[in-house]
Amino acid sequence: MKHVLSLYLLGVGLTVLSIFVRLMESLEGLLESPLPESFSTTRGHLASTQPPKGLPDHPSRGVQ
Repeated sequence: MKHVLSLYLLGVGLTVLSIFVRLMESLEGLLESPLPESFSTTRGHLASTQPPKGLPDHPSRGVQ
């Protein structure tokens, strides 16, 4: 029974270590990537690239 408990604790320890390593790798990737100026500027830039939803670009003409 003591061996089963030690194997269980070893598994739990390895799982926690694995989660910690993955967390550190993801944080490292976030720190290395260039940060955007700000979220609101990015949203404003994306919104300004879309065409206005008013009149269509080429109004349809009647058949002549």
